[in-house]
Amino acid sequence: MYNQLVKSEVMQILEKNVDYYKEQFLTPIESIWQPSDYLPDPTSDNFKYELEELQTLAREMDYDLFVTLIGDCITEEALPTYESWLMNVDGIDQGEGGNGWAKWIRAWTGEENRHGDLLSKYLYLCGRVNMREMEITTQYLISDGLDIGTSSDPYKNFVYTSFQETATNVSHRRVGTFAKQSGNTKLAKMCAVIAADEARHAKAYKHFVSKIFELDPSEMMLAFEYMMRQKIVMPAHMMRQSGQKAGELWDHFSDAAQRCMVYTGQDYINIMKDLIDEWKIEHISGLTETAQKAQEYLVKLPARLQKITDRMATPDQEYQFRWVKS
Repeated sequence: MYNQLVKSEVMQILEKNVDYYKEQFLTPIESIWQPSDYLPDPTSDNFKYELEELQTLAREMDYDLFVTLIGDCITEEALPTYESWLMNVDGIDQGEGGNGWAKWIRAWTGEENRHGDLLSKYLYLCGRVNMREMEITTQYLISDGLDIGTSSDPYKNFVYTSFQETATNVSHRRVGTFAKQSGNTKLAKMCAVIAADEARHAKAYKHFVSKIFELDPSEMMLAFEYMMRQKIVMPAHMMRQSGQKAGELWDHFSDAAQRCMVYTGQDYINIMKDLIDEWKIEHISGLTETAQKAQEYLVKLPARLQKITDRMATPDQEYQFRWVKS
């Protein structure tokens, strides 16, 4: 009961600055980019030629890279699951218009919603995707839900979002980089603007955690340790195709992302290091004895995981995804 009360009070303290957070980390709707800014305009005389160029470049994309792009789109399209999860976090109240935190989540969701819209329209136009199979995977992912191991604890949830938004930034940015290297500059721009959004969002959630460390350092340290001990579960970990069980597709998708170097085990470690540095974990003082042990564990963890990652081998390409037209 004590911990819940303290966390509730901390959330109320932070909530007083939600309007400031929205101004700092989100962009007004009237000025932010929209998917139509980056897609061929069907009302334009050049639409046919732009569409042909888009389809030609899509056909030339590396198989694993293309699969990763589709999986990233599906992950973005499962947004209803993420919003409903965050709306149930302690301290977020949707009643009577919602408190400040509920308004933050809705505004964040509005920005995130554009990502799936842009990528799904691109994939529809590119002519290389079995859209029905992709849509089935998306619907399953929303229907199956997820358990990211945070329950309704705001501290754990903010650790998760700090990590996950950063990981999503890495994935979209890398796809864009590889697309640009192959001459697909338009797809590169799409991925770049999405990645920039994810970077802003990650910065926001990292900021929330920094503030919590100032107000409730021991409990925040324990929440961070808990999330790192159980490992960050990716939001699409329940991914499947038609006829499969929930989660059956995830390892294959993860292997594809690893092979094309879009998101790797090394990236996981690097993000962890960044969070440890961002929150100055090694230098936080005034901790309880239990929190001090958690601090020691966190500081040593990246080196431990590095030894494991260095021994890991990525499976060769064998799996054929139903998303991709043969």
